[in-house]
Amino acid sequence: MDAVRLIVTSRRALTAGGDVPEILAEVWQAQALAQAIGSRLAVSGPPELRGEALGLTELAGRGCGVLHTPALGPGELRAAQLTELGDARQALMRLGALLGEIGIALVGIACAADDEGTYWQCMEAIDAADECRDRVQEMLRKLADRDAVLPEREAG
Repeated sequence: MDAVRLIVTSRRALTAGGDVPEILAEVWQAQALAQAIGSRLAVSGPPELRGEALGLTELAGRGCGVLHTPALGPGELRAAQLTELGDARQALMRLGALLGEIGIALVGIACAADDEGTYWQCMEAIDAADECRDRVQEMLRKLADRDAVLPEREAG
């Protein structure tokens, strides 16, 4: 499945809500998907994105690591369904939006947390999501810079 479809599926699952464990499982799924997209970009994406893509992979892995790994059945791990990246710009724009949404969901959980462990787990996951989103924004900026240079070369 292509990245955009998987991101849309993750956004729908996240907005469907549920109880705290279900939302945290969706946050974990989104971070795992960000990690897979970063890895794919690092290996086969535009050369100017590879460094940031590696950083995204590492940060998203940290985001997964601070959350409890959800019990997923066979075929339920969305990141494993990633078969193609498709349009890098479109995938990154949608991934950035998804990362923003998981940050908001985590803030809601942290504000309502009954225990300190859940609160701090959410704080660390918020930080990881925010840093991932920064990497995504930087990659989008690099793509825009590249696109601005290409017409100049063609005109020259």
